[in-house]
Amino acid sequence: MASLSFNATRIRTPTLQSHKPISNFTSLIKPRKISYNFSTKPSKRNQSKPHQIRSNFVSESSVFAPKEVEFDEEEDDPTAELSYLNPETDPGSISEWELDFCSRPILDIRGKKVWELVVCDSSLSLQYTKYFPNNVINSVTLKDAIVSISDDLGVPLPEKIRFFRSQMQTIITKACKELGTKPVPSKRCLSLLLWLEERYETVYMHHPGFQKGSKPLLALDNPFPMELPENLFGEKWAFVQLPISAVREEISSLESRLVFGAGLDLDLLGIEIDDKTLIPGLAVASSRATPLAAWMNGLEVSSIEADLSRASLILSVGISTRYVYATYKKTPVTTNEAEAWEAAKKACGGLHFLAIQEDLDSDDCVGFWLLLDLPPPPV
Repeated sequence: MASLSFNATRIRTPTLQSHKPISNFTSLIKPRKISYNFSTKPSKRNQSKPHQIRSNFVSESSVFAPKEVEFDEEEDDPTAELSYLNPETDPGSISEWELDFCSRPILDIRGKKVWELVVCDSSLSLQYTKYFPNNVINSVTLKDAIVSISDDLGVPLPEKIRFFRSQMQTIITKACKELGTKPVPSKRCLSLLLWLEERYETVYMHHPGFQKGSKPLLALDNPFPMELPENLFGEKWAFVQLPISAVREEISSLESRLVFGAGLDLDLLGIEIDDKTLIPGLAVASSRATPLAAWMNGLEVSSIEADLSRASLILSVGISTRYVYATYKKTPVTTNEAEAWEAAKKACGGLHFLAIQEDLDSDDCVGFWLLLDLPPPPV
């Protein structure tokens, strides 16, 4: 692994000892353009399109009024539903799903908000959407829908389902447990989050029932950060940076070197970064690095941010859990350093990483997480 070099800072220490400005960051402050070419449409080599299925859900009242609409071959019907499995994918290999079950900025013929179930896997080999009226939103409806996806697409019931809305945790957890599936509250539903952003622009905004300016019914939580549990404390930390090529190498070696952590498929997510781009990160050192990395591995780490007003680093895990990961003495020097780190993260489109090591001078990590700080979806 490439060397992680910057000045170390003690965690839990009120002052920054032997602290110096990180001049290396001056080259990072100038933004580099990061392109996001996220698309849920399969490539031509798949020789297949997602199936457009018109809603035939029957309840006390229809979701949408029947109507005849003509569409060009290249134009998608915003009222249609989607059920798609990449024909080149082994159905048995899809063991983890990402799921959102929430209202949309769309009104049905009763003037009520329409709900939608959106399901995919991280590779977008599986894609499924279905509209529901608001009077059938419960765990039974969700459980039956999950079973229908499995039956219709010929995929096994998932081992895990990740979801990012805390308000839906009770319904999703109950449905999953009845099916023997593990519910995982997590903001690491990146394919799903990017897909929802795309659907807002390409589907919802073009729907005849779209309500411009409608706020999300279930907004994402952003609670006040809590004190860090003792088992997650490190001993030193440092702002660091790695070339994207070294980050890719670190991710590819996670399984081969039995290192704790999680990567991201940047190509799949459509994130285009120049090979010379330096990715900002946080290195944490501990004499008990392996158990620390093991504990961190079960937390669904999603992002790290520098809170300039409170002179602290905030660790976000799960859906809505935020910890004060580290603090530092607030001075013009440390503030500039934190600002430079956040600017570097922004220049990389939110991409950053967390590395856990036995020593900050070591070239090896026992834990490595590639993180992407995304804004909340518009729905």
